[in-house]
Amino acid sequence: MSSSFLRRDPVSGRWVIIAAERGRRPSDFTFERQTATTMEAEECPFCEGRESQTPPELFADRVDGGAPNSPGWRVRVVPNKYPALELSTVGTPVRSADTDFFQSMPGIGSHEVIIETPDHHRTLTEMSDEEIVRVLNVCRERMRTLREDPRIRYAIVFKNHGAQAGATREHGHAQLIALPIVPDFVREEVDGARAYFAGTNRCVFCDVLREERAAKDRVILEHGQVVAIAPYASRSPFETWLVPKHHGAAFEDAPAPVVADMAGALKAVLERINRALHTPPYNLIVHTAPFGGGDAESFHWHVELMPRLSRTAGFEWGTGFYINPTAPEDAARILREV
Repeated sequence: MSSSFLRRDPVSGRWVIIAAERGRRPSDFTFERQTATTMEAEECPFCEGRESQTPPELFADRVDGGAPNSPGWRVRVVPNKYPALELSTVGTPVRSADTDFFQSMPGIGSHEVIIETPDHHRTLTEMSDEEIVRVLNVCRERMRTLREDPRIRYAIVFKNHGAQAGATREHGHAQLIALPIVPDFVREEVDGARAYFAGTNRCVFCDVLREERAAKDRVILEHGQVVAIAPYASRSPFETWLVPKHHGAAFEDAPAPVVADMAGALKAVLERINRALHTPPYNLIVHTAPFGGGDAESFHWHVELMPRLSRTAGFEWGTGFYINPTAPEDAARILREV
């Protein structure tokens, strides 16, 4: 008899397949390692002293002030050299009908690179809690600035670590893309949270946290005001959510103590994942409410971390179902015990 089973995510309604009979352990996963070469470090435009090799900076956290586009920064934000979207596009992003069937709209938005550290070889795991807080605060500052533009509806902060996760440069960095529409995946979460709130007058994320903390099976760790869990309907092996205990819809408006605890929790989880899985590539995404303030009661900002241990293939693309060969209960236990 098969031990595989389907689980439904309580927020988005998305179904996943937990293929428990495969029972894959940390040692069963293989991936290509990304290693920096001397040439990469010597030619990297993100390193301190090479500020002229990037587009002019949008924002920087500097030790003692200092001139823009010069050394002395701790975190630096620059436009992506090959942006997916640009704010320089003139006009309001109104959908237009190219034909009666196909529609398009101007590519208004912003695509920014957050350079996390001047040190080419320093990773998030090697940074102090205070350094990670600085990175998070710079991301929050950029989001606050972008939400003032009435054309922008949503901004996503994400990090690709390692070549298999989509990183094109080894120097530690995250990205921020601001959009004139709310993406479909985000809309699924937002709509699911709204529907749950309409029926219960409660936040679904707060209820998930309450259930998980009571059961304990999928809790990885608690760090101050943040809980790290292996979500019930994990899409991929060792997927981890880091969720603030107290309700708040917008990452950019989170209180400073919560941001500090998120930095500590993120570092602790990454350390455990690196030890258990031998430093895998990963994707990190900040999930926050769309701009406009209409989801303050129903949505709950959080961070999702996905080690890249499996690949999306034909079945996933064709059905929207993810197959996870490691049960979240096993993943949480391994990360707790590592």
